Amino acid sequence: MRYFRRAERALTTQAHDTATPVKARLPRRSGAGTVRLTQRDIDGLMLCGEHGVVPFDLLAMALRVSEDRVHSITARWRRAGYAETGRLGPGPGWCWLTREGMTATGLGFPVVRPSLGRLAHTRAVLAAWVWMRDSEAWQRWQPWWESERRLRASTSAAGRGGHVPDAEVHWPSLDGCSYGGQLWAIEAELTPKAAARTARIMSELLTSVRYERVIYLTAPAARPVVMRAAASLPPGERARVVVRDLPGYAFAGEAR
Repeated sequence: MRYFRRAERALTTQAHDTATPVKARLPRRSGAGTVRLTQRDIDGLMLCGEHGVVPFDLLAMALRVSEDRVHSITARWRRAGYAETGRLGPGPGWCWLTREGMTATGLGFPVVRPSLGRLAHTRAVLAAWVWMRDSEAWQRWQPWWESERRLRASTSAAGRGGHVPDAEVHWPSLDGCSYGGQLWAIEAELTPKAAARTARIMSELLTSVRYERVIYLTAPAARPVVMRAAASLPPGERARVVVRDLPGYAFAGEAR
């Protein structure tokens, strides 16, 4: 999972640094710092930090393990003081980072309890990432996924104003890569909005930041409006908007 490589060194160092154990700084968590992290642990912790909160079933898909295995993995994270878990609504449990976990990953995002009103959208964006990650092009060229959380925290995103997409995909400039050097915007759309508003967002993404493509992954209810908005764009912009259905696992309780 290439998108978190910038921070994994900090997490690896903290997990193995016996000179300054985590429990010395966090006396309330007697087990903190005693868990030896694997690359899979680092991958999962970074995913949780990047997206704020992750449901167990999609975390299992991301780490390519069973859901039963995810329960034991997240239990180890809790013992280390890096994560909390709980049921936040119907469907599977969720996992999010503690302050200690956010510090260990080096991400530096605010630590807040997950917002119930954002759970469905967060799940849809994660499903979009899993869907793209499993594509042949992604497996071959390993592009960089930039989460909305990171985009909002970055100086460039804050300075430009306007609409911030749910994620960006940065394709590497490699020989033979069909999308070499391209920047894509990713939007997960669950509910229908006004077509004019959706068209304005599309046009803004295509002209202000010059995304080569804007990828909309939609729920059935939102698809007609997104298609109508895309059809209203000038031909040059319309050709750069791609609309696809969200995978079934974007919705809690759906079969994979």
